[in-house]
Amino acid sequence: MKYLLLSFALAFGFMSLTSKPAAPAQSGIKASITRGKQVYLQQCLACHQVDASGVPNMNPPLIKTKQVLGDKTALIKIVLNGLKGVDIDGDSYNGVMAPHPDLTDREIADVLTYVRNSFGNKASAVTAAQVKVVRAAN
Repeated sequence: MKYLLLSFALAFGFMSLTSKPAAPAQSGIKASITRGKQVYLQQCLACHQVDASGVPNMNPPLIKTKQVLGDKTALIKIVLNGLKGVDIDGDSYNGVMAPHPDLTDREIADVLTYVRNSFGNKASAVTAAQVKVVRAAN
């Protein structure tokens, strides 16, 4: 009986080592992008459009611009404080972006991570901790 139990334990242990592990939960950046898309649809879509191309002479595009792909602190400040008039790649945009201090740090981080990793963009994630620091210093 001892040998039977030992054989079972060894076989079961070997099987658990060779079986495929369960699929991991959605990674941090993927989850942030998913949540950020929802914030984009609620807060940004009307002005920046479904494809992030913006509106000529009014609302700037969010596609491969230095404002989106560059300094995270500056980008966070745009969301927190809003923006009026900006030149991007030689084009002027005179629309007014309302400030969004009502969004949580996580919502801002998620929407910026979504924008920085959608529409052909590829950049590092923005974290809620980064937003918190900028908000506190703002």
